[in-house]
Amino acid sequence: MLIEANLNAYNNFIKEKPDIVFNIAEGSNGISRESQIPAMLDLLNIPYTASDPLTLATCLNKARSKEILSYYGIPNSKFRVINSKTDLLNSALKYPLIIKPIGEGSSKGIFNSSLIYSFEDLNGTLESRIENYNQSFIAEEYLPGREFTVAVMGNGEEAEVLPIVEINFDALPSSIHPIYSYEAKWILDGPDHPLEMYKCPADLNEKLEEKIKKITLDAYNVLNCKDWSRIDVRLDNYGEPNIIEVNPLPGILPDPNNNSCYPKAARASGLTYSEMINNVLYFALKRNYLI
Repeated sequence: MLIEANLNAYNNFIKEKPDIVFNIAEGSNGISRESQIPAMLDLLNIPYTASDPLTLATCLNKARSKEILSYYGIPNSKFRVINSKTDLLNSALKYPLIIKPIGEGSSKGIFNSSLIYSFEDLNGTLESRIENYNQSFIAEEYLPGREFTVAVMGNGEEAEVLPIVEINFDALPSSIHPIYSYEAKWILDGPDHPLEMYKCPADLNEKLEEKIKKITLDAYNVLNCKDWSRIDVRLDNYGEPNIIEVNPLPGILPDPNNNSCYPKAARASGLTYSEMINNVLYFALKRNYLI
């Protein structure tokens, strides 16, 4: 059965009494919105797939997740939380910078103009974006290297990295910066005018592939992700991988023409879409001692 993640969800869970919930709900409002459905399910003692409310809230908040990664020595770009451009006055951060909303996904609020080469480039745009998105932003140092998105499935020692996807920025027009912006993800690339934006498996030498896998699994475990996640990685000036973002509720559009990266990685590993879903469900059932 399908249960909509709305105000009726709690009563519907009580009525239907599911044995387990396959959770893909991103919530409705607030910085911890992805935690809403799992919190209900925890209260009702109903098992579910994917991560718990704390992990979901932490990973959606880019500053909190980066603070935890930094504490554990997992590389990620230097950053600071900003509520106006004056917060960047006399900042120790090195330009260029990327500015992005603190609690959004799917490239929301990240535009071609979000790559800032100097303080003067802000030109009042930051304040208007903070107002539009009704949240703080973060500014982080730009990582100029290759970018990858890495699908993880499983728990504990069974957690594995699926074939790594590389973002091919060469497919973008020359006027577009090599960042996975809203324009790149949703306007320039689409089923009606697809770009060759992805390569899976990525062309990697063994040493770099192992580094990416290690940093990905380290982030996955430190943030207590469960069953599956998609973790974005980018190389710095020295070619070393850094974590950009952790997505414990990965996008899973079923149509291959939509270029959804987690299903793309699963297909490259030999899994059908149904097998991918059932594998995630298997790991959740096992984790909850239901099999």
